Amino acid sequence: MTHDQLVIVLIAGGWSLAIGLIGALVGWRTRRAPIQWSAWLIAAVAIGGVVAGVVGTAQAMFLSRHDLAVIVLVCAVSGAVSMAFSLLLARTLVSSTLRLRAMAAELGAGEVVMPTGAEPREIRAVGDELARSGDLLRAAQARERQLEQSRRELVAWVSHDLRTPLAGLRAMAEALEDGLAPDPARYHHQMLKQADRMTAMVDDLFELSRIHAGTLNLCVQPLALRDVVSECIAGASPVAAAGRVVIDGEVGPDLEVRADPDALSRVVGNLVMNAIRHTPADGAILVEGRRDGAAIELSVTDACGGIHPDELERVFDVAWRGSSARTPETGTGAGLGLAIVRGLVEAHRGTVSVSNHGPGCRFLVRLPA
Repeated sequence: MTHDQLVIVLIAGGWSLAIGLIGALVGWRTRRAPIQWSAWLIAAVAIGGVVAGVVGTAQAMFLSRHDLAVIVLVCAVSGAVSMAFSLLLARTLVSSTLRLRAMAAELGAGEVVMPTGAEPREIRAVGDELARSGDLLRAAQARERQLEQSRRELVAWVSHDLRTPLAGLRAMAEALEDGLAPDPARYHHQMLKQADRMTAMVDDLFELSRIHAGTLNLCVQPLALRDVVSECIAGASPVAAAGRVVIDGEVGPDLEVRADPDALSRVVGNLVMNAIRHTPADGAILVEGRRDGAAIELSVTDACGGIHPDELERVFDVAWRGSSARTPETGTGAGLGLAIVRGLVEAHRGTVSVSNHGPGCRFLVRLPA
């Protein structure tokens, strides 16, 4: 690079740097101004830097007055045209930001946000993210409404289910106090039975509250699934025999699963008791365990008559106790058993689902092996 070229570079760079510093200072002072002003400032700094560099260099070259005037005129005309186009492009940017603002307002109002493909890439990406956030927000709101409805049903049903045994306890206690009980021993037995029933309901509520609060302390360890299923079937057999329901289990002896013993027993026990409760006399229940790739599957198939397709998604909701196909009987509980099953299974990083199968339905639990 020759000496003259170096001088030209320094002069042009110095003038452009001066304009850039002035633009930076103005930009910092007006950083809270509308974005349209920022776009104008960017265009003015870019054009002004070029014009200042050209004019400054032309003056240093000792051009004639006529030639210098021509250069200044050319720069002025080119700068004005460029500034006009810059302002036009700035309006496009402003309209895009206004569209984003409108989308944010729609999101806040709970309306459906529709992204547009006519915006710049970055603006379009923000719009797409707002649309996805809107979908997630509506799903969360729907889920919250469903949970609120479940909580209301739970309060109503628990109040009803507690009122019945409490009324019975009060009547029997008054009869014993007044000496009107013909068989005090039987009354005491019935009072203990009602107290046990209320205790079980309170335990279910406490367990469900621990699940929702995330305070479960699971002690995960290797377990033989066959032993857990055998114990649950043995414990439920008297209830099944009273209802003339047959329970059978098919689990391999070498099938092992990593789970909390008490939690897994609660899951299997709740599913089996739920199947017994809704299976008619002379019906059969099958409990199966198998390995499916990296997961262990446990299924409980009953003969309940099936669940209405519209109700399948609500089976594991709090306080759900049946539809027209599965009419709840008096005293069957507050509808917490299956909600507890889902909570315990998900705490083990597993999944639980239900589907209609044959004369009844099948509950399928998948747990990591």
